Amino acid sequence: MNYKLSDVPDWRNDTVLPLHKDVKAAAWAVDAACSGNPGPMEYRGVDLATGATVFHFGPLRGTNNIGEFLAIVHAMALMERQGIKDKVIYSDSYNAILWVSKKKCKTKLERNAATEQLYGIIERAEAWLRTHEVRVPVIKWETAKWGEVPADFGRK
Repeated sequence: MNYKLSDVPDWRNDTVLPLHKDVKAAAWAVDAACSGNPGPMEYRGVDLATGATVFHFGPLRGTNNIGEFLAIVHAMALMERQGIKDKVIYSDSYNAILWVSKKKCKTKLERNAATEQLYGIIERAEAWLRTHEVRVPVIKWETAKWGEVPADFGRK
């Protein structure tokens, strides 16, 4: 079910987005999109309190799972750099959350001239995960209950 502004409880004044009552507004939501697999991939993060895009990357040749992984790591690194400690990150990708917890992007994407730049970014993200203590919770976005994640690109 997708929520509309009219679905937001009248007591909910912590966000401009129509968020389900179980969703924390002190959060960033991340998502990726890919046209083909592999294909042009991009990802972004959205602040749930304001609805503003916090970051956007791409497009670059890759896969959706890689984009989801990189989006989480990008959000973590940016939060650390900005000293943000009171927010959570939402992602609708179980695989990406698992990869982040294992500190390894388990992609099967072929490494070649077309994907070399992306592999450099993946290696940088994995190195960041190995050298930084993750302090921000990553929570699985429950699409079936809450609708599409607010960072969704709307291309389904």
